[in-house]
Amino acid sequence: TLRKPISQSSMADWASKNLNMHTQGIFRRRISISNMLSWNGGSIKKPMLITSNRTIKKEACEMFKLVQSYMGDRHTRMDRNHVALVTVTKCWSMQGLRDELYIQLMRQTTDNTCYRSLAWGWELMAISLAFFSPSPKFQSYLEGYIYRHLDSDENIARRIKELVDLKNKKNSKSRKKRKQNTENEGLPISTYAKYCYRKLQKVAVTGGKKGLRKPTVEEITHARNAIVTPSLFGSSLEEIMLRQQDMCPGNKLPWVQTQLSQQVLALGGEQTEGIFRIPGDIDEVNALKLQVDQWRIPSGLSDPNIPASLLKLWYRELEEPVIPQQFYKECISNYENPDAAVAVVQLLPELNRLVLCYLIHFLQIFAQPSNVGRTKMDVNNLAMVMAPNCLRCQSDDPRVIFENTRKEMSFLRMLIVHLDTSFIKGLV
Repeated sequence: TLRKPISQSSMADWASKNLNMHTQGIFRRRISISNMLSWNGGSIKKPMLITSNRTIKKEACEMFKLVQSYMGDRHTRMDRNHVALVTVTKCWSMQGLRDELYIQLMRQTTDNTCYRSLAWGWELMAISLAFFSPSPKFQSYLEGYIYRHLDSDENIARRIKELVDLKNKKNSKSRKKRKQNTENEGLPISTYAKYCYRKLQKVAVTGGKKGLRKPTVEEITHARNAIVTPSLFGSSLEEIMLRQQDMCPGNKLPWVQTQLSQQVLALGGEQTEGIFRIPGDIDEVNALKLQVDQWRIPSGLSDPNIPASLLKLWYRELEEPVIPQQFYKECISNYENPDAAVAVVQLLPELNRLVLCYLIHFLQIFAQPSNVGRTKMDVNNLAMVMAPNCLRCQSDDPRVIFENTRKEMSFLRMLIVHLDTSFIKGLV
């Protein structure tokens, strides 16, 4: 979980300790922190953050040019998709560059007088958060910056006008002027900030893109589209049902849940040893996730572990767990009482109740003795792998987490054994 965003004074203190202070002029005068953290049209000769790594020092300066290219402040022959891909791949491959990218984006989106450039800077931050998180020490600094922009649209418009007026006075005789663009091209900045804030909270807990395959243009496009069109992964159940109204107007269950569950069975998952325990190839799971987010199930799947892994991921990444947080204590208090455990299910909101009952009905298929002989996944094993995807312990105390894990597994086991889910058959 994320800490409360740090104050501006704390952020200034953090900056004074971690910024690699730049100099200018023949006397090499130090640039002030406020100038270090304001939009810059030129290049930089050393990283923004202190580092002793030579590769990072070199790559950071090149990356600043990429950031400027993506934002439209530097001419490039590459299209913006490719610029984003090169930038994200550098940071995804080289952990030491990640905080550097975020601080560069913070700089270039501060006191930026071109609205289009500003919006594209925020867009690149949103795309980056789909692939990697900042380091723990930089996390609250970035969070504080994003937090200050959640309701900032009026302030930003006023600030741009002030800066433009000031520059016009200074540069009235100068030939060389940066093209000013105060038109609101793109989304309001608060829309990007709200998306980034939620994405940061999620990526800080779950981590970024996993696997060996480098980011792809398709993933970049998907990350950009997710700013406006929320993904089927990481959203709330209500949002998912709202999104699928046009696609599947009569459905009472999330399309992604039923489709992936049916795929696992269609590929013989109930006869596959270690199903839900043995993970599918992470790169193939990522590829399937992209397709599912476009409402497509590819026909060429052969390994049931791929949809099984993605299905677990879908449950795990729900904004709120299938069993909402307010019912958590009741669940772990009734982990040995079948009647009380079943009674908790009846108390859930209708959508959560249906989604949970569909999952339990699905797991009951695997718990049948004829299938357990093949899968080696009895009711205890099924409860062990699925409980963390349905219930979330909020405590930070390792002892409480350890103790509650046992109770969560036992509660889910009670439901697999005792919950009547016969009404789910045929429901979509």
